[in-house]
Amino acid sequence: MRRTLVAILMAVSCLGGTAYGAEQPAAPDLAGIKVLDLGTAQSIALAGNPDMAAAQARIEQARARVRQAAATWWPSLDIGGSGARQQLSENNYQYNRGLAALMGGTADRTTGVYRSDIQATWLLFDGFYRDFKEKQAIYGEQAADAGLADSRRLLVTAVAEAFLNAQLSQTYIDINRADETFYNRQLEDAQNRFNVGAGPWGDVLNIRVQVNSARTSLIQSQREFEAAGYGLAALLGLVDAAFPPHLRLAPLDKETVLVEQKESAEALIGEALAIRPDIRQLELAVKQAEAGTGMAKAPFYPKLQLAGAVEGVREGDARLTGDDFGNTVGVNMSWNLYAGGADKARLIEAEQARRETVYTLAGLRNSVAAEIRQDLAFLAAAQEQVRLQRETVKLVEENRDLAKNEYEAGEASLVRLNEAQRDLVAAHSRLAQALVSYHLGRQRLLSATGRNLTGFDLSARGR
Repeated sequence: MRRTLVAILMAVSCLGGTAYGAEQPAAPDLAGIKVLDLGTAQSIALAGNPDMAAAQARIEQARARVRQAAATWWPSLDIGGSGARQQLSENNYQYNRGLAALMGGTADRTTGVYRSDIQATWLLFDGFYRDFKEKQAIYGEQAADAGLADSRRLLVTAVAEAFLNAQLSQTYIDINRADETFYNRQLEDAQNRFNVGAGPWGDVLNIRVQVNSARTSLIQSQREFEAAGYGLAALLGLVDAAFPPHLRLAPLDKETVLVEQKESAEALIGEALAIRPDIRQLELAVKQAEAGTGMAKAPFYPKLQLAGAVEGVREGDARLTGDDFGNTVGVNMSWNLYAGGADKARLIEAEQARRETVYTLAGLRNSVAAEIRQDLAFLAAAQEQVRLQRETVKLVEENRDLAKNEYEAGEASLVRLNEAQRDLVAAHSRLAQALVSYHLGRQRLLSATGRNLTGFDLSARGR
């Protein structure tokens, strides 16, 4: 018997471990991806981020609460039984013994008392408490659905920001590597000129300093890219928040076509107020609070309950027969007339909770409007910055090439070439920043209007 019990416990333990393991979100498989773009990164995050699984679990909890609330409309059926050893006091025993002697029998001081019963109760009226409780649970489930959608909206935005920051650091690596390559070529030319007596040693030393400076900037950019990658990998749900070594982010497209924003702020605000899940979540919270007010009014009404029971009692042994059973059927009514003002205080609390939620919703609506107007202004400024920086890069590239040709022809100093090269590196960096700001502005505007989940397949990730 002991071995059997141990085997059962081991089997249950194994099953429990398997279930726990199955609940862990599967790590995304990036083996087949060599270049990661923004859309793919967002899809991976929606599927693998543990916070999304947690939000889905909250929905399942809300669904269970709806079933719990619906269950209160049904009768309750209970079965019970008891057995007790009863020892009479000396006086009762003598009294029973005397009665038994008059009838020619005997009496025991110790006896067993056994009971068995089945009871059914059905709450017929409770001041509409159950009705409001079920509504509150239903609104809670819908709010949990909206919360999952809002978590996805925020996750997609967070992935976009992390991806674009990492992409910017990757672009800086390319810029600094090109800067190092340029100065390495200049160093080689300067060294050759010095070797044949056509150039000063000072130029060689100066260019070596510039090479070291470019390498320093390159190392710093590599570290910043690595740090940005950790944050992005965590959002994607990667194990240990680390990218596989073969993976590279898609390069920043310097020829991105700028899309003019034609829709007015008022139109976007109206759309956001209609579809944003956080607005929907708070609207449902208001309905939950209204249901809570209805629940708080329930104690002001009487309660009506139908009850029935079949109960059997036997002394001496536990073999109850039909002759040992009786039954009871009745209707119970209770109505609390005074409880020290507690019921009224609970109602006031519920009404104020509803008012708080209404004001919170109004505040969120204002915040959404402000967010969209700010994002539109940010996006317009970013577009203008991209146009200016593209023009600047062309001008600075032409100036650097001119300085390079003049230096190689001996018509300009190395100082002018260094300044022109630094200006070119700075111009490319500012263009990269402007492009990232433009893409980030578009992503923020999509998030503010609630559009940023369009195009993603969410069917395999819960409702």
